[in-house]
Amino acid sequence: MRVFGIVGWKNNGKTTLLVRLVEHLTRQGLSVSTIKHAHHECDVDQPGKDSFRHREAGATEVLLATSRRWMLVHELRDEPEPELSELLGKLAAVDLVIVEGFKRHAHPKIEVHRKERGTPLLAHEDRSIVAVASDEPIPDCPVPVFDLNDIEVATAIVLRSVELDTRA
Repeated sequence: MRVFGIVGWKNNGKTTLLVRLVEHLTRQGLSVSTIKHAHHECDVDQPGKDSFRHREAGATEVLLATSRRWMLVHELRDEPEPELSELLGKLAAVDLVIVEGFKRHAHPKIEVHRKERGTPLLAHEDRSIVAVASDEPIPDCPVPVFDLNDIEVATAIVLRSVELDTRA
């Protein structure tokens, strides 16, 4: 499975770039899945709903199925957080998986950087970052820097990095 990442510090625009990439790549006919890593507690299930009640009762996994989608919730309880490779193994086969977060893993990545945030550049330390999407020039950057609004360049970097050709 081809995997590419979008990384950066909080509130730098990772999700915005990821969503634009998914839209652009799927319009080109590619099948794309995503994995989002969160460092905070998050619950997609709502208190009072039957599926929430199943989980609260002790179910390890709850699969919710409707006529439009299905969702599997796995409760870790006292298990350690799964590795990215384990999570990738749970996905159906697609042309590309774009991962938001998991910045310490070695898959190729674009870093999203905004001047106003003032966060340190990950690309100085992480050799798996292949480019930086930024709203400012970064003269000392060890990898190419492009405008964070240039989805064409971002797409080209992703496709080249995972050796995926969209020409039919």
